[in-house]
Amino acid sequence: MSTTRSIRPTTPARTPARVAFVGAGPGDAGLMTVRALEYLAEADAVVIDQVAREEVVERHARADVEVVDAGHGEHGQPLTHASRSKLVVRAAKAHPGGLVVRLMDGDPATFNGLAEEAAACVKAGVPFEVVPGVSSVSAVPTYAGVPLTTTGSRGIHVITAGQKLKDLAVATDPSVTVVVLGQPDTLVATLEALREAGRAGETPVAITERGTTVEQVTVTTTLAEVATAAKSIQFPALAVVGDTVSLRDSLSWFETKPLFGWNVLVPRTKDQSGPMVRRLERYGARATTVPTISVEPPRTPQQIERAVKGLVTGRYEWVGFTSVNAVKAIREKFEEFGLDARSFAGLKVAAVGGVTADALRAWGINPDLVPQGEQSAKGLLDEWPPFDELLDPINRVFLPRADIATETLVAGLHDMGWEVDDVTAYRTVRAAPPAAPIRDAIKSGSYDAVVFTSSSTVRNLVGIAGKPHPSTVIACIGPATAKTAEECGLRVDVLAPEPSADQLVDALADHGRSLALAAEESGGAAVRPSQKRPTARRRAK
Repeated sequence: MSTTRSIRPTTPARTPARVAFVGAGPGDAGLMTVRALEYLAEADAVVIDQVAREEVVERHARADVEVVDAGHGEHGQPLTHASRSKLVVRAAKAHPGGLVVRLMDGDPATFNGLAEEAAACVKAGVPFEVVPGVSSVSAVPTYAGVPLTTTGSRGIHVITAGQKLKDLAVATDPSVTVVVLGQPDTLVATLEALREAGRAGETPVAITERGTTVEQVTVTTTLAEVATAAKSIQFPALAVVGDTVSLRDSLSWFETKPLFGWNVLVPRTKDQSGPMVRRLERYGARATTVPTISVEPPRTPQQIERAVKGLVTGRYEWVGFTSVNAVKAIREKFEEFGLDARSFAGLKVAAVGGVTADALRAWGINPDLVPQGEQSAKGLLDEWPPFDELLDPINRVFLPRADIATETLVAGLHDMGWEVDDVTAYRTVRAAPPAAPIRDAIKSGSYDAVVFTSSSTVRNLVGIAGKPHPSTVIACIGPATAKTAEECGLRVDVLAPEPSADQLVDALADHGRSLALAAEESGGAAVRPSQKRPTARRRAK
């Protein structure tokens, strides 16, 4: 006798999200590990720590990620380990089956409460793993130009501020480098206690706040003078005590970068300014982007729609993209028609430069032509092959461009025998004015420099925010942009040797070096342009 059993589908259990305790490093986002960035990209929720990480999350996480602040409470007070643990567990249960990244300052296992928060996960049945990070204990002294060991040092002793040192003989050994972390008041008290415990008063001390960021400040002093020298310290800091501090004069590499601490205004959208911002940051600058144009669809879309249909039906031999916006416009039109990158099969694709080429590759299209020299319409034209009746079955080129594009490329292609469909793929209109604090900063001279990448960015920035202060360094990508700046009453201080964003930033860095060298030769300290703000100086017209 056989029996029949009914089989019911299994209902998946509501397993809490997996928690990854990820080290975010001490401040510089470039110190995050590859795995840390991979987990950020996958995260359903990110629980951030005391150091602000909003920009890192915005750059590397999904747009729909939930961000939970575990650094401070509703009234700005620092949260306890117990409170943070509850937030982590709550986030894990709110995203069953997903991934919660607990982004911890520095290294999770070093003075960060990993043990308490991981124990809370174990108690709540939440699976977890740990991604180690760069610890501030080693990174901040390195960025301050202070090695923790030399051939003459016997060891490193790390403590948190507030500990009693009278019984800690190892901390008073002159061959041991001591690292102290804490708030300014407890930090100073701990350093003074170290001297009272027997460490010599003439021992060199380096105190660094906001380490590894472009806001880093390092004060050097001695144990005997630490109370006076540290009065300017306002943020959680790290102190290094020992003879290795004396090497800072020759080994300081971060705070001596040519644009260190400079506030640079980049009048471009975030999508366009990414590589330029990163290059500025490598020179030690802090970049602020202000969009000066807004991209809008063409008023009459029929022309671009006909061109896209012609692209699919084999009307063109080449498609030339002269901007990221052009790539975005055509991609959106493709998606509207239910098409994808496969429709480019058999076509030759040109990109005006590396950023545009990257936008094409992100779409699955590897361009056939990218200028190796000047990345501009002229550079593209210099390397574009002329029409050959024997090699080219079709003599037509599709150029999706802005409504204000110049005719240089079109005319040059015509001269080489190509027929060109120069089609407006998008319109550029002046963006809305930036927020009042940014407008005030531009006009008052709070920015050390402005980098202009086109004539339209000059005209639009002046139109929506006013002219930069006379103390602000004006850097332009080429002669045409410089001429527009001068017509607007600005004095051009920096001109890129070649019209590329990289060359523009490099030229600004060279200008920063020359200012620092001039200050050194005159026996004074280097002063950023925003710190001068002369009132009587006028721009040459």
